[in-house]
Amino acid sequence: MKREAVFEFYRRLAELNPSPETELDYVNPYTLLVAVVLSAQATDVGVNKATHRLFQQVQTPDAMLALGEEGLKQHIKTVGLFNMKAKNVIALSQQLIDRHGGEVPQDRDALEALPGVGRKTANVVLNVAFGQDTIAVDTHIFRVSNRTGLAPGKDVVAVEQKLEKVTPQVFKSHAHHWLILHGRYVCKARKPECWHCVEIDLCVYKPKTPPPVIAKG
Repeated sequence: MKREAVFEFYRRLAELNPSPETELDYVNPYTLLVAVVLSAQATDVGVNKATHRLFQQVQTPDAMLALGEEGLKQHIKTVGLFNMKAKNVIALSQQLIDRHGGEVPQDRDALEALPGVGRKTANVVLNVAFGQDTIAVDTHIFRVSNRTGLAPGKDVVAVEQKLEKVTPQVFKSHAHHWLILHGRYVCKARKPECWHCVEIDLCVYKPKTPPPVIAKG
């Protein structure tokens, strides 16, 4: 996609949603970190249901350690892979206390050193909690970037690097959210809703999905 088309691609998303936000519920950087760790291979809706009461009780690493792994499991048992995630959340909470004074670090390497935190999670936290211009590539962004021709790549790192290169600076702070929401609600995996996509003329995807046929009578 040419530079002018990339700018227009983002401009349209910005016009539709000038101030996009994460759909994960959180209270502070720590609870955001926990929520993002829990969201791996799970939906934001499912994570929010699990953390609704949890974050009323727990908002710091110390409080999480006081709750304990078994106590945490009772809150998140509806979330996929909850046993492993509970272990990681307890471990990362301890590491935050031991190495960072109980605060979430604003550094990618320090974040990725935490148990259960990969590049995508680190990027989300840096962007949402600390306003850094990072783009976390999940399955939605990977799909949108490749399908539309915005930033094609063979893996998530390649797509992230391409997005970092082609995304105009003016759009970088919100690019992550715009692309996720576009993939979640319009450019869906199985059946993209091309008929009401604002990017339809810019997108290289050929088999455009027609609008659903509404039965009469």
